[in-house]
Amino acid sequence: MVKVKTILIAGILLATPFFVAGQTIGQEVVFNIDSSYDLYGRQEVEAQLIRTAPNLYFYVEKLWWETRSSQEQNDIRIAIFELGEEFKNKIYPVLTTNFGSEPKPGIDKDERITVLIHPMISDAGGYFNSGDGYPKIQNPKSNEREMVYLNAQYAGEDILKSLLAHEFSHLIILNQKDILRNVSEEIWLAEARADYAPTLLGYDSEFKGSNLERRVKEFLRSSNNPLTEWKNESADYGVINLFTQYLVGHYGINILADSLKSSKVGIPSINEALAKNGFKEDFSKIFTDWLITVLVNDCNLSEKYCYKNPNLKNLRISPQINFLPLTGETILTVYNTTKNWAGNWQKIVGGKGVLTLEFDGADEVNFKVPYLICDYQNQCPVNSLILDEKQTGKITLTDFNKKYTSLIIIPSIQSKTLGFDGTEISYPFSVKITTSEKTEEENEAELKEQLLAQIDFLQKEIARVQAQINEILGKKPVTPITEIPAGFKFEKNLSAGITDSDVVYLKIILAAEGCVSNLANTDLFGQKTLAGVKCFQTKYQDEISAAAGYPIQVSGFVGKGTRTKLNQLIK
Repeated sequence: MVKVKTILIAGILLATPFFVAGQTIGQEVVFNIDSSYDLYGRQEVEAQLIRTAPNLYFYVEKLWWETRSSQEQNDIRIAIFELGEEFKNKIYPVLTTNFGSEPKPGIDKDERITVLIHPMISDAGGYFNSGDGYPKIQNPKSNEREMVYLNAQYAGEDILKSLLAHEFSHLIILNQKDILRNVSEEIWLAEARADYAPTLLGYDSEFKGSNLERRVKEFLRSSNNPLTEWKNESADYGVINLFTQYLVGHYGINILADSLKSSKVGIPSINEALAKNGFKEDFSKIFTDWLITVLVNDCNLSEKYCYKNPNLKNLRISPQINFLPLTGETILTVYNTTKNWAGNWQKIVGGKGVLTLEFDGADEVNFKVPYLICDYQNQCPVNSLILDEKQTGKITLTDFNKKYTSLIIIPSIQSKTLGFDGTEISYPFSVKITTSEKTEEENEAELKEQLLAQIDFLQKEIARVQAQINEILGKKPVTPITEIPAGFKFEKNLSAGITDSDVVYLKIILAAEGCVSNLANTDLFGQKTLAGVKCFQTKYQDEISAAAGYPIQVSGFVGKGTRTKLNQLIK
């Protein structure tokens, strides 16, 4: 692990820096250390200089060193010598060429960097403390050196060069951002650059035992860990490394380098670097493509949906699976929470017939929800769920278990772009899944048919009851008029609200013309009749206007022109 402690200091550094001079092999120095990383929780240790290199001083904690056997000490000296040569010939030139220089000569006016090796907690590979670059008058715990710390547990092991490259990257970042541009990089992006350094140097080419292998294991254990929230936990390093492998693999190391040499920080600096290098994609698009990549990792689906690093060709996360019963109708609702720039993968399998998925996210943030529909040929085209302003959206698939084997959705929040300096807020979202034998449209049509049947039944019941009432009252049943008497002509103007026997015949013609249905067989010119006349006038507007002698308005008033057309239709 790496811990970057940024010392916030107002004003200009006026104090004269202390000089570290005349350092010789065997020299002993008391160093301040970070107690949260030290194996014994100490705040300082006495250390001994065991080797100098053109760019480095190697100190080891004295007590730990003295408890090593002569053979162990000899082996460590050889390993430290080789590490010094590796730093001089490869680590330093490659990292400074790509990212720029560290503070040089720095606060101690010595171009060598101090490396302190002491026992640390098992999870830590090393750490970096930016406070060492300030005078004690400003930071009493400062060691007043350009300095990094490595875990003695790895002394003599090959991975130590990856750990040194990582921590040295933080010295470069401190210089490029804090010192040269007077801005402080967001921790997640500083760690992204530092943790990619071993890959850049080729140390991850041999996957077994590499830093990359560690990060893959950490990522697979906590794949939904937020990218930008930094808690200095192993899960943070897993997601950071695997995202950066994708970013650099597709867009090049210049994205990390140019964003480092920018006065912007975090996501805006990445977007600036992408534009500078001629890419149309922004951070949001790349993050979304990466979420799909860690699920499918398949170049055949798209060049954007796979890793370029051959050591990652088999990397795939396991989504959360939701099983649906294969018989009957199902309703399943899954509730969850997530944070900005975190991945969530929900896979739906099983079910039968029509599957409907309804997504509902928190209104105050912006979700993106790509989804994949996989068929029996393992073809999984990628789509994107369209969300409204309430962050809701719906997918409907027919013959789900017959045509498709699964549906996978990948919701993520992509709202916040700066200020990731603590614990992030969690936001809720839900996924409701229903299955049925029929589509929503088919269900609505069936319901409509049922309602019409009920209406017909009620109308017949009303007629039956009315007949019984008439019989009790001694009234003769009224025979509905269905035909217009021979020789009848419309000769009177008709309008809404009147009662007239001509209205009965008007309704017969309107029904025959398809402009009314289910009208009562009465002489009342009601609202339904008015709507029917408007329909009739619209249908025959030109003929009615010609008969009237002027362009008529579709008003529902039965005047001369409308009567003329009605009379033409009487059989």
